[in-house]
Amino acid sequence: MAVITLTTEWKPEDYYFGIARGILESLVPGARIVVNAAAIPPLNIAHAAFVIRNTFHHYPPGTIHIILVHTESDSRNRQLLVKAQDHYFIGTDTGVFSLALNTEPELVQSLTRLDGESDIMLFARTAAALSGGTLASAPGEPAGSIREMMPLRATIDSGAINGSVIFIDSYGNAITNITRETFSRVFGKNPFNIYIQSNKHRIDRISVNFNDVPVSELLARFNNLELLEIAINGANLSELFSLEPGSVVRITTGAEAKGGTGLFT
Repeated sequence: MAVITLTTEWKPEDYYFGIARGILESLVPGARIVVNAAAIPPLNIAHAAFVIRNTFHHYPPGTIHIILVHTESDSRNRQLLVKAQDHYFIGTDTGVFSLALNTEPELVQSLTRLDGESDIMLFARTAAALSGGTLASAPGEPAGSIREMMPLRATIDSGAINGSVIFIDSYGNAITNITRETFSRVFGKNPFNIYIQSNKHRIDRISVNFNDVPVSELLARFNNLELLEIAINGANLSELFSLEPGSVVRITTGAEAKGGTGLFT
């Protein structure tokens, strides 16, 4: 039985969902259609890529992932079928494939649209061909490569790490691009200070759980993705600190006593 995932910028109540699922049910009867993620911020391919990169490998090999984010194509952004790591990805070549996969694809095929055909129908028709085990019948022809887009990475500068927020989760916690490996390599067991946007608020220890600190205090932890996550126990950090993707996070050496770790200190 084919597994088809949908990652979309649509809200669950949008009628587009009904159209997409209805077409897929008609073209691929019996397939398991899974909403991997909905309500991705419109046109935000970095957000979509983060979600896909950290979820697709949890699905069975051979799963077909349809990416319905920023789907409009033009001469630069082709619509593609991409195979990588035993999974299939269908979407528009906005850079989302390279950001999501971070590896060389095994196959890249441009999709050929029929006259008047919608993006949804084109992607569903491609999924139907794949679910039948017939890659050769997928609409299109071999394409050279995917569009490359470089992810935003943390940098190391004179014993400090300069990073940024790359994702805000449902709780308002800020996930950064600072990995556990980079942090350990720079600081080891030495003292450090984590600053968010400015020197006003700092964190000087790594927690394991949110309740390792009192309610209303800032904390930093490495999450299940091995990325540094900044939060407030019992509150929405992104709203209170006006954080968003791109906000600066800096880690320096030393044990300076600047600022505090609570909401009011």
